[in-house]
Amino acid sequence: MSTTVIAIIVSTVASVIVGLLIGSAISKRKQARVNEETEEKSKLILKEAEIAGENLKKDKILEAKEKILKMRSEFEEEANRKKSQIISNEQKIKQREQSLSKEMESIKRKEGELDDIRTDLAAQLEHVKKRKEELDKFNQQKIQMLENLSKLTAEEAREQLIASLKDEAQTKASSYIKDIMEQAKLSATKEAKKIVVETIQRTATEHAIENCVSVFNIESDDIKGKVIGREGRNIRALEAATGVEIIVDDTPEAIIISGFDPVRREIARLSLHRLVQDGRIHPARIEEIVAKTTKNIEDEIVEIGERTVIDLGIHGLHPELVKMVGRMRFRSSYGQNLLQHSREVANLCAIMATELGLNVKQAKRAGLLHDIGKVWTEELEKPHAIVGMELAQKWKEHPVICNAIGAHHDEIEMTNIISPIVQACDAISGARPGARREVMEQYIKRLRELEDVGLSFDGVEKCYAIQAGRELRVIVDAEKATDERASQLSFDISQKIERDMQYPGQIKVTVIREMRSVAYAK
Repeated sequence: MSTTVIAIIVSTVASVIVGLLIGSAISKRKQARVNEETEEKSKLILKEAEIAGENLKKDKILEAKEKILKMRSEFEEEANRKKSQIISNEQKIKQREQSLSKEMESIKRKEGELDDIRTDLAAQLEHVKKRKEELDKFNQQKIQMLENLSKLTAEEAREQLIASLKDEAQTKASSYIKDIMEQAKLSATKEAKKIVVETIQRTATEHAIENCVSVFNIESDDIKGKVIGREGRNIRALEAATGVEIIVDDTPEAIIISGFDPVRREIARLSLHRLVQDGRIHPARIEEIVAKTTKNIEDEIVEIGERTVIDLGIHGLHPELVKMVGRMRFRSSYGQNLLQHSREVANLCAIMATELGLNVKQAKRAGLLHDIGKVWTEELEKPHAIVGMELAQKWKEHPVICNAIGAHHDEIEMTNIISPIVQACDAISGARPGARREVMEQYIKRLRELEDVGLSFDGVEKCYAIQAGRELRVIVDAEKATDERASQLSFDISQKIERDMQYPGQIKVTVIREMRSVAYAK
């Protein structure tokens, strides 16, 4: 390596070293300057912090002084209020003490007055005793004087007075008996007629016995005691629930069910059958069985109606009309079973329509439905033919059938050839020998009118005509009718019966008000 190169390298290294030394010196100087500035800023921040701390300390001291002053003011106000309240209470106590003192003085004064009154009463009582003794002495003297004048003792005078009063009483009694006898002679004819008419009424019921009585056969007469129940409670519950009369007499192995409504009789018969089979016979069980039997009878009515329309080949009949056809089974018309009569009329109409070449189905349908107005549950002031026509119109029957129903008793004008056929067949079925009994229909109509009179009053739940129409049994709602109202109701019903109805003999009106309270344990 040449000397020149070495010189260059040495000079270069020396330059670098010098540069590093100069840079280091400059850097130290800058660092010293930065440190001085930082120290000055720190001193300034500390000074500002000290000033801020002093200000905050002064503010807190002022705030604490204000709070102390406020608390002192509130404490003084509360103390003053309580002090005022204490003073007020002390004044009230003083006033009460003064009032009690006055009352005590008044009581003491009244006690003194009572002592004076007691003393006066004792003196008056003593005076009364003396006066009584004087009066007794005077009465003895008076009696002695009267005995001396009449030459009779007091006992003898008393006996003479009693004898005189007895003679007078006998005279008045004889006169009273004579008046009663004369009045009895005047009313004898009227009473005799009444007895005769009542006898005729009782005898007349025998003609209706076939349609008003059902017989329930039993295996042993021991069952009669269970049916009657303790003090008759079971038989009363059964009669109240079914509306029929249960007759338990000496007839061997039989119980008589009497009632003009065949549905009620059938419900009572089936209920008795179930109760006897079950063996549990008491009022609650009776009501349960009667309710179930009533539901079963309604189902049976529907079944009878459906079977009837199927047998006759009638289709598309409204369910309500089917139910009414079934109800005919338990209804009679002038002693003739209504369902049997309607089936007979339907078959006669079909035969006539066939011979005349008319619509057989319409004729048979009209013949079956011509008397449905008689089984409508609501009592209307209209002929049954008009009621039946309106029901048929309501359930969309053909106008030809509606006219035939309404015109079969000439209530409306006939507008088609089916109507006179239905009328003729109705007459044929009802006019044959032994088909109807006019008296029976009038009898049942009178009993229905009798029940309607009872049901026309407010508060009446059920009403049953029993004893062949000689008794009307009315069951009222205990919540709507008081005992006084029930008593008044029996009188009002009897007066309305006398005013609006014609009947032989007399009718007994019995109003029953039964209170029941029911609760459920869950």
